[in-house]
Order: sequence, then structure tokens, then C-alpha cells
Amino acid sequence: MSFWKQLIASLIVIAVAVGLWVRFFPGAPEMLESWGMEWAMAAVPDRPAPQTEARQGRGGFGQQPALVVASRIETATINDRLSAIGTGRATSSVSVTPFASGRLTELSVESGSRVEAGDPIARLDAEAEEIALDRARAALDDAEARLERIRALRNTNTATAVQLNEAELAVTNARLAARDADLTLQRRTVVAPISGIVGILPVSAGNYVTAQTEIATIDDRSRIVIDFWVPERFAGMIEVGDSVSAASVARPDDNFDGIVSAIDNRIDAQSRTLRIQASITNDDDTLRAGMSFQVTMTFPGDSYPAVDPLAIQWGTDGAFVWLVEDGKARRAPVTIIQRNTDSVLVAGDFGEAGAVVTEGIHSVREGEEVRLVRAQDDQAQPVITTTGS
Repeated sequence: MSFWKQLIASLIVIAVAVGLWVRFFPGAPEMLESWGMEWAMAAVPDRPAPQTEARQGRGGFGQQPALVVASRIETATINDRLSAIGTGRATSSVSVTPFASGRLTELSVESGSRVEAGDPIARLDAEAEEIALDRARAALDDAEARLERIRALRNTNTATAVQLNEAELAVTNARLAARDADLTLQRRTVVAPISGIVGILPVSAGNYVTAQTEIATIDDRSRIVIDFWVPERFAGMIEVGDSVSAASVARPDDNFDGIVSAIDNRIDAQSRTLRIQASITNDDDTLRAGMSFQVTMTFPGDSYPAVDPLAIQWGTDGAFVWLVEDGKARRAPVTIIQRNTDSVLVAGDFGEAGAVVTEGIHSVREGEEVRLVRAQDDQAQPVITTTGS
């Protein structure tokens, strides 16, 4: 391409660029006038009128309210229900062992038998103890007879006071020896220390047992005590005597009512839980020690506003929501208490507001009017109303 053609093409491009600049660049007419080039304005078609006057800034006259979608502020309660798994045990449980060693000669109970406190359970061989008791009784009779003779002699001044004292001491020692022999003989019979149900017997007649051998186990299961652990936030809410509801994990349809019978005096430092004991009646004897229970307790709880998760916004000062109050928007800082799948529990100053903005948030400004649109799936009713909750 020749030089003249390149020059003409360049001038055409420059002229078009200048024309576009003059037509669309704000302030171009003033700049041309300051340069003394008013003639250039006549060569350019009329510019479109500025729209700044046609448009009104937010808050100016003729502004349309922002269109938003809002959701109602609900109220939700947390920490109003406690559910824990616990293990039941008999109100009293005893492993019965003999006082001394020996061979079992008799078992007076069977597995599953109900016994009362003091009922005999088993007997050990007691021939040697019976002989010792007879010998002690004979010694006691001899000591008492000797004391009578000394007293008679003392009346005639034949015996001294020292002899009388020695005879009385001998009688006292003989009585103690007889009591000791009798106690040793009684302890050859193993008795039930509490009332309850006998478990499976681990021994049988003829076995040799010692003081460490378990003869039987007895459970008083007229009441079942359930041990369970609760989070430390419930520590100040539970008191002895509070009502509980327990359901056996094996029989979830059966519910049992009981009360809190004991509370531990400290929080476990590792698990951050508090040990609680609850007592439930077992009049039908359907419950057993060692069963697992689902324990439930109810409390007044703490109530918080619940808002749609879409309403939560974040700024430099933390979380906030846009409230709809008397048809106007208000920005309210909030503290998030708990997140759920369909709502967020928050704490903040909501005043009389009954709804929060969930859609159209970008067009909302503090103190400006908002207009609530209808839900897409419900053309008959608005999404919310602006009445107080």
C-alpha cells in the first residue's frame, strides 16, 4: 500500500475516534470549547441527554422501594431436652462369702430364689465348732459352781476376798469363751445380708470354700438405679428429685418414670461430663441389673430467634441481618448461637421486626423502604408479614 493511502486511512480512523470521543465522553463539549473548537460540535450528531437527572439517587424524589424476599422470624428453644444412655444396676447388690474356711455341707437356696435378710443360704461343716461350744459351756458351768462355793465360804470367812474376785473373773472369762464358741458355730451358717433375688450359684454342696470364695450373689432389684453422664452445661439445671423418663434399649416401647437420686460433686476433667444417678421402680420385676436405658429429661431451655440461613450476612464487624420493620430495612448485628439445617439461632436486638430479608439484599439500604414480593410457589399469600413476632 502506498504512503498516501496509508495516510488517508489513518486520518479516517482518527476522525472516527474523535467523533466517538466527542459524542460519548462526558465533558467533551466543555473541553472543545476551552480549546476554541466549537465548530467540532456542529459536525457531531446530537448527544443523548444525560440520564443523571432522569434518574434519582437513592433517597431522592421518585425512588421506588427495593423489591425483596423475606422470611418470618421464628422462635426456637435449645437446651430444653437431655437424652443420654445409662446402665442400670440393682439398688443393692451383695456378693456373699463365708466368714471362715470349710466344706459346704448344704445349700439352702437355688438360683432365682427370693430370700429375706437373715435367711440361711448355706452351711459349712461344724463338728469342731460344736465340740468347742460344748467345752466352753462345760467350763462355764464349772466356773459358776466354783463361784458359788467361794461365796459360801466367804460368808463364813473361810475364803478371802481375793479368792472371791478370782472366782468371779473366771466366770466372766468362761462366759466370754462360750459366746465366742457360739459365734464361731453360728458363722458356719451363711445367711443373706439383704433381701433380694439369688443369682446363679457358683458352688455346690461338697466344695471346699474359703473366706474369699463367692457363695452367691443377691440383688435387691425392687428399684433400678441408672448411672448416666450428662454434658457439663446441664450441671446447674439438674437437682436431686427431678423427674426422669427411662426406656430400656431392648424394649423401647416400655417407658419408666423415676427421679434423680444422686448427683456427683465434680465434673470429669477428661470427658467434661457429670455423673448422675436416677432411680426407677421395678414393681413387676421386668428389669435387670446391667440393662442399658435411654434416659430423657426436659428443661425450660433457652429461646432464641431462628432465621433463614440466607439472611445471615457478614461485614467487617461480624454477622448481621436486614430486618423488615414498619416497611423499612434495618441492619441488626447478631451473634450466632447454633446452626441447624434449615435455620440459624441468633441473638440480637430485633425490636418489633417480624421478618428478615433473604433475597434482594444487594438493593437494601439502611432506613429505606422495601416492598415484599410474593413467593413463587404461592401467588395468593405473601412470604411474610411485617407484624412483630
